[in-house]
Amino acid sequence: MKGRPTIGQKPSVARIVHYQSYGTPGGEFKSEPRAAIVTAVEDEEQEIVSLCVLNPTGLFFNQHVTRGDQGGQWNWPPRV
Repeated sequence: MKGRPTIGQKPSVARIVHYQSYGTPGGEFKSEPRAAIVTAVEDEEQEIVSLCVLNPTGLFFNQHVTRGDQGGQWNWPPRV
């Protein structure tokens, strides 16, 4: 998976991650990374978490979020 962190980094409550938004089917809004806070770790081995996603217009709560680069998934923020 692209952008995988070093071995040993695991999701935990209160960590900041990126949530990849879905975007719209017609392309009016593209899929973009959004800041999110891990609110629960549902499966540490499979890296499934619950998130509070911080959107410009408000908060969004999402459960059972898997790790990846596609819309509706989370990943570690890139180092800059």
